[in-house]
Amino acid sequence: MNFIYFLLILTLILFVHELGHFLFAKKAGIYVYEFSIGMGPRIFHFKRKNDETEYGIRLFPIGGFVSMAGEQVELDEKVPLDKRMQSKTWIERVRVVIAGVCFNFLFALLLLFTIGLFYGVPSNSTKISGVETNYPFAIAGIEKGDEIVRINKKQVRTSDSLLLELQVHLGETIEVEVRKKNGSYHTYSIKPMEVETENGKTYTYGFSLENTVKKGFFEAIGYGFSKTVSLFKQMIDIVIYLVTGKLSLSNLSGPIGIFQVVGESAQGGLINLMYLTALISINVGFMNLIPLPAFDGGRLFFMIIEKIKGKPVNPDIENRIHAIGLMALMVLMVFVTYNDIIRLFK
Repeated sequence: MNFIYFLLILTLILFVHELGHFLFAKKAGIYVYEFSIGMGPRIFHFKRKNDETEYGIRLFPIGGFVSMAGEQVELDEKVPLDKRMQSKTWIERVRVVIAGVCFNFLFALLLLFTIGLFYGVPSNSTKISGVETNYPFAIAGIEKGDEIVRINKKQVRTSDSLLLELQVHLGETIEVEVRKKNGSYHTYSIKPMEVETENGKTYTYGFSLENTVKKGFFEAIGYGFSKTVSLFKQMIDIVIYLVTGKLSLSNLSGPIGIFQVVGESAQGGLINLMYLTALISINVGFMNLIPLPAFDGGRLFFMIIEKIKGKPVNPDIENRIHAIGLMALMVLMVFVTYNDIIRLFK
């Protein structure tokens, strides 16, 4: 069942992403050769009446694509000039490129709204609901009702950003600035307590955060937007920490790592699977925004250069750069998959 959940989640997220590209390509009047989910050999495909597009599912659910006329250097003379991507206006091409990312964010927002509507809106506050006696927070003088506002001088406004900072500085002595119940601010230097668990050594500070739940339609709408933005900001921080070396590439996970997390989430029920799907969808959208070759953000970057220069970048050069970027992405996938396998046997 975990494998089925894994396939369904990945396929659904990729389908939503490619559907965005596909719908906006069709809207712009671009000739679409194929709309496919997955990579590798085709296992199912069909065509609709009076539609040039071939729809298919491929063997490996690790991607997907929309093949459009005009994306490549070689021109297809069988396709009318006005149906090639190069013939469309700059803004039409931009819409096609970013549509997949936008659909991922909208899909995540819809899932989070649904969670909020049917299960309630959990607090994303950094207010402390309890401290454990003889643990670091209590020993330092932090009390129930205090609110954490900064970790190592970095502002934390949500529990998402707070937990990320604690993870990045795991095991280190940290500076915690709190707003006390009387409105005053105090900074504490706190070293986490090392504890042994069934899964090995870990660290704890001995506190819990506010976990109130609100219900209501408008609360659910607010949760969908605020949580999507919060998770997006968290991913920006993660990329910054990877670039600066505060996080290692070994922290990244590939398909095997995602499979493990899906299995753990499935044990928590439907709400956990929905939340995980929203998180991965935001992740896919965010990664595709990064201006690197082979990503949607890379294509958007070349379009911005085109707008600044007043003429397109040489398509042969652009396609070569994207090909190199794709090879680099494959190498990265092999690396993170290797890390996932190593973690399986630890």
